[in-house]
Amino acid sequence: MVIKRVKLNNFRSHDGFVLDCDPCTTKIIGENGCGKTSILEAIYEAMQGKSFRAVDREIVRRGDEFYRVELEYEDGRKTVVMYDGEKKEFLVEDKKTRRLPKKARYPIVLFEPDDLNLVGSSPTSRRNYFDRVFGQLSEKYNVALGRYNKALKQRNELLKQEMVDAGDVFSWDVLLTKYGAELRNERSEYINQISEKITEVYRSIAENEDKIAIRYVSEVESESGFLARLERDFERDRLLGHTSFGVHRDNYEFVFNGVQADGSASRGEVRSMVIALKFIEAEMVVERLGRPPVVLLDDVFSELDETRQKCLVKNFQNNQIFLTSCGSQEDLTGCVALKRQ
Repeated sequence: MVIKRVKLNNFRSHDGFVLDCDPCTTKIIGENGCGKTSILEAIYEAMQGKSFRAVDREIVRRGDEFYRVELEYEDGRKTVVMYDGEKKEFLVEDKKTRRLPKKARYPIVLFEPDDLNLVGSSPTSRRNYFDRVFGQLSEKYNVALGRYNKALKQRNELLKQEMVDAGDVFSWDVLLTKYGAELRNERSEYINQISEKITEVYRSIAENEDKIAIRYVSEVESESGFLARLERDFERDRLLGHTSFGVHRDNYEFVFNGVQADGSASRGEVRSMVIALKFIEAEMVVERLGRPPVVLLDDVFSELDETRQKCLVKNFQNNQIFLTSCGSQEDLTGCVALKRQ
């Protein structure tokens, strides 16, 4: 599904903006603060149903009360996102819905500058990254994650109350263990698939014989064990005021030639690992969803050398690409220049 045109009203700094898109690569250039990333954010929201950066009220242009995004595709179909300051609605095939219908969603591979720091980032950042990737591959994963987080929030709120006892949180314990086990199983499955491929893909980029892997680290081993641990640690959690054990504390470790990559791999090697991860993400999207993803590259070219830039473009040559940049890559077509407003 190729995007033909993007229209924005009161979205971030854009009061009224129209982008005519190239079917292959649309390059959006301009200085920092001119709204380049906002265009990618709008595309992401119209194709995935939510922003990758913020909640709706933070997106509305300062001084205005609503925003609107319209994506027009080459086949004539449109997706419209409307937020009136209180609620968000989607208009697809003349039908309004509060959530973007599953059939209207389209896969996206998003590459942000912070992704290049993924190897050395916090466990929370890595969890958020892989949750976004796995959630796109599996609706079941998305549902389990949403229900787990809701149960976790409710349990934590109860733990902060003075007169709470173990019976008060038991129903939430059961939900945490049920959906936590589902998340653990899917995370383990996906990471195993990635690890099986990442060395070969990495070597095609770095042109060496290094060996790469990603380890999924979780204290949760089984649903029954998870429930027993929550019950055992209740008094400790009550004193802390939060749940100290669960899949919300899982981690992902990048391994470089048998040791942790953070601290042992060079800056260039780390960048090659992340690029390899993005290539595998796109491959898994095609395998699982049967569609080539739209690729959003947000100012990552400035962080990569020429060899890795060319590798990135070559690998995604069959995808529609939207690329933002402060500079200029003359070999790319569909260039749109923005100025700070």
